[in-house]
Parts: sequence; structure tokens; C-alpha cells
Amino acid sequence: MTNRRATIADVARVAGVSPSTASVVFSGKTPVSDTTRLRVIEAADSLGYTGPDPRAASLRLGRSGIVAVVVGSSLNFMFVDPVQRLLMDGLAEAVAPLGAGLLLLRRDAELDIENAPTLTTASIDAAVLIGCDRSLRESLPIVQARGIPVVVVEGDAGEGIPRIALDNREAQRRAAEHIRDLGHTRVAIVTLWPDAAGSVGWLASDAEITVDVTRDRLQGARDVFPDAPAFACAGSSIDDGFAAGRVLFAHPRTRPTAVIAQSDLLAAGVIRAAEDAGLRVPQDVSVTGFDGVPVDGLAPYELTTLVQPATAKGRAAGAAIAAMLDGREPESVDLTSTFRIGNTTSRAG
Repeated sequence: MTNRRATIADVARVAGVSPSTASVVFSGKTPVSDTTRLRVIEAADSLGYTGPDPRAASLRLGRSGIVAVVVGSSLNFMFVDPVQRLLMDGLAEAVAPLGAGLLLLRRDAELDIENAPTLTTASIDAAVLIGCDRSLRESLPIVQARGIPVVVVEGDAGEGIPRIALDNREAQRRAAEHIRDLGHTRVAIVTLWPDAAGSVGWLASDAEITVDVTRDRLQGARDVFPDAPAFACAGSSIDDGFAAGRVLFAHPRTRPTAVIAQSDLLAAGVIRAAEDAGLRVPQDVSVTGFDGVPVDGLAPYELTTLVQPATAKGRAAGAAIAAMLDGREPESVDLTSTFRIGNTTSRAG
């Protein structure tokens, strides 16, 4: 009795063929006769051999077969936010031809678990940073010193690191201009998380914001409404938007006639809060979102929003990773959003 893993040489010996012939049966790269294929498969079944050892392939290639995806928020966010799911679909699709899988990681600074893999310690071939705030930028020199290729999605990691950018500021400006053209002057902004801590509340200064996406979208709205108050949320969810909306609509004398939300989920929560306060959308308050994703339970509303190419962001990041691993020059990509008018905005009363 032995616990040794059966090898392709063992399969070849039992099947009575050469190791190279047995190997091509599993790789499918060279045609073999049906009789030979059947003998090899039967031999493999008898030995419990399920295919080449992925560790051996990794050693031959000098790679781990893992691309890290580093996020600045809770990992749960990656599974509940439809934009992030689309991005991950595109990224997984792009790295699959490399024989690579994805590993989700939090920032090094946020982990307090012994031996937990981090951006600076994990055995990875490359890293994709979803956003890039101050704490991630500080850890990049260590990663680069390891020779690990890095790509940033919607953030700035500095010179020499390819970026997959979205026109966040310009897109948000278009939504704000739409609100202005409808005659609204009392406008409030509901933002994504402003910093690594996920601070919640009124933003006294743009200097408080360390997350690039949040800052860029806020700047776009304030290009049109420079004095609009902004309320920061800890995440992008309907519950976060509802909590922000309850604050915005608490006092009839100061409540806005229009709300610019930095995500569709936040916008949906704001709409629920407006209804809870006895307000009609869009007659009493107009609401815009950002993302262009389906939101469960939003009917009969169709959001006025910016539709972003979330899947394309992931594919572009994967293409940049593939280029660097092949020794080619990666491309930075600038993607644009499309403004879509729904039924959640109307002229100011």
C-alpha cells in the first residue's frame, strides 16, 4: 500500500504505450486512435490517475497559476455588488487561457490573522488592484520588488503601472448637468466609501477622501454643483442608500429636490427612503445612479444612470496581466460610460 500519486509513466506502463502517447491522450494536442485512447483511460481509472499534477506544470512554467485580486472593502462586497461580479467575470474569462485562477485578498494592513496570505506574501503570478488608495500605494514597492506584475482598475498606482480607467468624473458630470438642466438647485450627493475605514456621514472636505473612484465622481458632480452637500456611505448597497436618504429627507425645509447617488444600489436605497418620507419620485425628488445594472425590486422605476462597461474592465485587466506575463508591453485602457435617462428624474417643481 502506498499514498504515492500515480504518474503518467505508471499509466503508460499499465496501458502498454509510451509515456508521450499517454500524455497526449490527456492533453488532446495530438490525435490518437480510439483503441489507444480507451486503453490509456482504462489504465488511468485503474490507478486512480485523474490527470497531470498541476504543481508539476507550475514548476515547469515557473508560475503559481494564481492572479490575486486585491479589494479595499469587505470581500462580501465582491459577491453582492453586481458591478464587481461582472468585473470578476470579465477578469476570470481573460486569465483562463493562462491556466490561472483568481485569489481574493484584502489589504495587508487590514489583516490580523497569522499566516493569512497578503499582497506582499502570497504566492501569486500577478495582482489586480480594484481601486488604489493610499494604503495600497504604500505596499506596491514591496510587490514590485518581488517582480510581480500589477494592474490597477479605477485608481492611480503611480507611473509605470498600467491602469484600466473609467471616465468617472466626466460621466458623473453628465448626470449632474442633466439635473441642472431640469432646473434643480437644491441637490445632495450620496457617495461611496471615502476611505479605507468606510467612514459614514457628511463630508466636510474633499481632502478626507482617499478612494479615487469616490473622489472622481464627487468632483464630477461638484463641477456643476460646487456647493452641494455630500453624504458618505460605508458601502454600495440599498441599505446604505436608504440610511443616507433618511438623513437627507429628515427635515422638509432642507431636503433636496434631487439626489446624485454614486451607484445604482445607493440610488435604489435613496428612492426607498424618499417613499418612506412620503415623497414621490420623480415629482418631489429626482434621483440618479451610476453603473447601469439591474436592481431587484426597483420596478416600476428605471433609473436615470450612467451605464458602465463593467465586464470590459475585467477583460482589459486580464489582457494587461497576460501581456506582462508574456514579456509584452501592457496597455492602459480608458473606458467610457453611457448616460441613460430613466423615469427617476423630472423637472424641478
